[in-house]
Amino acid sequence: MNSASIAALAIVLAVVLGVSVVMRPRGTSTVDFYLAGQRVGVVTNAWAICGDYFSAASFLGVAAAVYVSGLDGAWYAVGFAAGFVPVLLFVAAPLRRFGEFSIPDFLGRRLASERVRLVAVGVVQLVILSYLIPQAVGGGITWQLLVGAGVAGLSPYATGVLVSTTLVAGIVALGGMRGTTWTQAVQFLLLLAALVWLTATVVGEGFRYGEAIDDLSAQPLQNPTHGPDGWELATEQSRTEPGTAASFGEPGSRYGRLGQFALIVTLAMGTAGLPHVMNRYFTSPTGKAARTTTVWVLGLASLFYALAVMLGTAARELIPSAVADRPWLADLTVEGVLRVPEHALPVLGRIYGGDAGLGVVAAGALVAVMSTIAGLLLASAATWGHDVYERHINPRATQRQAVNAGRLTTLVAACAAAALALAIRPDSFTPVMPSMVATMVTWAFAVAGSAFTPVFLLAIWWRGTTAAGATAGMLTGAVLAVSMFTVGNFVETAVLREMLVTPTLVVAPVAAAVTILVSRRTAAPPDVEQAWLRMHGTAADRHAERLARLTVENRRAAGRRFGRGWRGARR
Repeated sequence: MNSASIAALAIVLAVVLGVSVVMRPRGTSTVDFYLAGQRVGVVTNAWAICGDYFSAASFLGVAAAVYVSGLDGAWYAVGFAAGFVPVLLFVAAPLRRFGEFSIPDFLGRRLASERVRLVAVGVVQLVILSYLIPQAVGGGITWQLLVGAGVAGLSPYATGVLVSTTLVAGIVALGGMRGTTWTQAVQFLLLLAALVWLTATVVGEGFRYGEAIDDLSAQPLQNPTHGPDGWELATEQSRTEPGTAASFGEPGSRYGRLGQFALIVTLAMGTAGLPHVMNRYFTSPTGKAARTTTVWVLGLASLFYALAVMLGTAARELIPSAVADRPWLADLTVEGVLRVPEHALPVLGRIYGGDAGLGVVAAGALVAVMSTIAGLLLASAATWGHDVYERHINPRATQRQAVNAGRLTTLVAACAAAALALAIRPDSFTPVMPSMVATMVTWAFAVAGSAFTPVFLLAIWWRGTTAAGATAGMLTGAVLAVSMFTVGNFVETAVLREMLVTPTLVVAPVAAAVTILVSRRTAAPPDVEQAWLRMHGTAADRHAERLARLTVENRRAAGRRFGRGWRGARR
């Protein structure tokens, strides 16, 4: 434990808590608690989406994946950033124009079905839990390195898991979407500042990305493995050129050609189905603002992931030469290579910034963890509080009761994620995965991209989508995705395992086909044209539609008044 690191972390947490308290909602309405009154500006919302999206998998996981496997790790950065392209082109504007509170609320109203809503709630909770667990793991790993001590008899890892989830659950329950939005915006800026500082530092010390790639690619890629005699380095074999050693600067160290493509598709498709990210678009004031926000997010994501890839490469190049002068690295490395890849950025920060540098980077990692956990818990609260409690358990609930139900679900979800994260050993996946945190997050993307995104896109862009079709598509996607990546973790054949653990390339088309086939055999909801106009009509179209509706309502009202007058005259 060192005082400089703890001080840096304490300052960051104080800022985050202060923002949450100051910006908490003043009222108790569900629109304020879940959607921040739908008045979040473009830049603020872009920062908040980045804070929501740039999780432990982005901050720790991408750099760790690059550190372990070079170019193959960079596919994570490509997939994570590319995910906002389909969101920009197909989802952001029509989703916001339609409105509502959450993905289940959108699907339930668009398809006029409570069954669709409840199935979507179940899939949302599966995605959220899959995403929460690696965030809690990332918090435990970072605390373990930063503080190195536990409390109340707990291990450092367990302490980090509990501190990160408990603190964020309190922030969300207190601040709602308004407080969480500003908290996540500030957290993103702190996170980006940590990356920029570390990049500037290593470049200032003489690091050159191109030269580092050439140097690292000149020798076979080796990583630690735990054998019968303890930890030792083992040479990675190329998946694209069997019988040859893998290289840091060439594809194939972890994924074959098909596996690389499947990974990118899984991550890109999954983004459009992530409930905590998509819910943010409901907070924009207009569809145009939602689209503009996504353009900002794409630019910020490109910068963020470019820095993460560069720093993962820098860690692989610079850490081995630092071991001799820094005895504390001996316990973390095997012949100069880190045992836990997620330590790459914090270790780099300590090498070049001392304890204060470690504190800055580790605080950034915990900020990434807490920011994403906050978004996930808020998405969970929206689905349970609004889609289940308000509509099914207590339809006569007051606004305060609905908000309190949402707050309670944040605590339940946080406890479930913490309990599952505590059952995981931090080093249990590293021998077979480029990054434990990034790979576990991929499972959440696989469920979202397989179960939600095909149905989501069809509901937005195909008039013929029906409630029965959407239900069948979501269940097919979720069951197949979970089954495939569960089986994939026990398969030895490399090519088959790659496809199974990133199943969206196969499952998403199947889920879309099931949705279409079932929809063609069942009746579409009665108000399809009205829903289509809300999502896709121009401003003039929507204005004309509102005028027409008001005219019809006025005529009906006039007719009712005339009828009452005529009947009165007869009497």
